[in-house]
This record gives sequence, C-alpha cells and structure tokens, in this order.
Amino acid sequence: MTTTVEAPTAVEPGLYDIPAELYHQDPVPGGSLSSTGARKLATQCPAKFKYWSEHPQPPKKEFDLGTAAHTLVLGNGPELVVVNAEKWTTNAVKAEVAAIRSEGKTPLKPSELEQVKAMVAALRADPEASALLDPESGVAERSAFWEDNGIWRRARFDWLRHDGQLVDYKTTKSANPFDLPKVIHDWGYHQQQEYYLDAGLALDLIDPEKPFQFVLQEKEPPYLVVITTCDPMAREVGRHLNTVALNAYAFCRESGEWPGYMPNPMVSLPSWVERQYA
Repeated sequence: MTTTVEAPTAVEPGLYDIPAELYHQDPVPGGSLSSTGARKLATQCPAKFKYWSEHPQPPKKEFDLGTAAHTLVLGNGPELVVVNAEKWTTNAVKAEVAAIRSEGKTPLKPSELEQVKAMVAALRADPEASALLDPESGVAERSAFWEDNGIWRRARFDWLRHDGQLVDYKTTKSANPFDLPKVIHDWGYHQQQEYYLDAGLALDLIDPEKPFQFVLQEKEPPYLVVITTCDPMAREVGRHLNTVALNAYAFCRESGEWPGYMPNPMVSLPSWVERQYA
C-alpha cells in the first residue's frame, strides 16, 4: 500500500493526508480532474465545468447536516460549532454563522447537533455498517493523486480500510431500495464508484476482490441505514461517463476552448410523452 504522508511537497502519484481545503484547491500544477469534476463534465457542458472550477461555491446550509454526520462518523472533518439559537434570522446570529463558516467550521443549531448524534448512534447500532466503519479498521479522508495517459486525476476517499476495501458514507432523504436507483443516478454515485476504484487500483491501494460499499443513511428518524454497491450495468455506465469526462477534459485543456451547449439543438418531447401518443 502507498505510504501516507502529511502533505505533498511535490505532487507525485500517491495517497496523501492533507486538509480538505488543499485537496479542493487542487495542488497539482496545471490542474487535475476530480471525481466531482468528472461528474459535472459528463452531465453538463465544458463551459459550466470551467466556471464551477474557477468559482468555488460557498457552503450551503442544506449540506451542514451531512457534513456534520461525516465528521462524527468518520472522525475527520470540519469542526462542529453549535450556534445557540434555533432560528437564524437576526443579524447577530447571521453574523455569528458567517464567522464560523469563514473559519472553515460547520455551524449547527442545538437540535441539529442532537439529530446528528442520534444518526451516529443508529449507524453504530447497525452491525454491518458499524463493522465497515469501525474506527480501528481504516483511515478517513485520504486524498489520492495519479496520472492517467497524461491527465492528472484526484479523488478523496471517505474511508479506506486496512484490508483494502473502499467505503463511502452518504446521508440521504431516502434509503428505500425503491428510491435508490434515482438517488444513485441523480448524484452520480455510479460514476463516483468507478472513479474511486480507478484511483485505488492505479495506486495499488485496494483489494480488487473486495466490493466498493456505499453506506447510506436517512436524515430523519429512525435514521435507517442501507449498505449497497452498484450493479454491473450501473458500473458500466459509470465507467463510460468517466471516459466521456476524461476525453472532454483532455480535449479542452489541449485546445484551450471550453464550449457551452450544442448550438441550434432540435428539441424532442420526453420519451414518456411520445409513448402516450404512439
């Protein structure tokens, strides 16, 4: 397994223990393509990807709960700071929240902290999830950098187990198996799974016989947990989308052009409408 170091002095292919801020700033000279970037490139247009990469979005309130759960479950992440107010409407509270965010910390209402603690308790009570994410079984939030046919790529693992298995923890509105196909598709988790596996295999970090596992947990009581992985078809689609993204990234970097949408598209109705009238 590749040696973990504190921070890259010069970026070489490997696994690094670096802050999330440095990872997202992209320490690779000339730039690298992340898993999130690949998902955006494959499903949007290069112009939107280029703007997104040059204009980092500020943290959004709707992600605070998931971020906080990650911090407590994985033992690694932004510091959690409780704001002693359930309503963040006054100027004083808004200023306090803004100051916490400016320091890279996650602000929470008192009720939200209790909610996150309850989520963690529910996850630890699940035998399979608890075993996969046992604090002694691996390391959290490690950043992988590798070169692929002249393109630098990067990924940040939620949980890399000592036995060579990758585990990714997600919070979700619904972990109902009937809803999971839409959840996986909408968030591009099938693409992420293959991107992370590429990283693990390229750097000889993982056991190819051990399946990538998503641990999905609902954000509402009773905070149900489902453990899953993408089936062969979903994985094939994910690999195809990653190839599309890598080809687009390579072409745009070489040409210096990041085009927008296809000009003058011929527009069809949704397929379900066409079926109605067939």
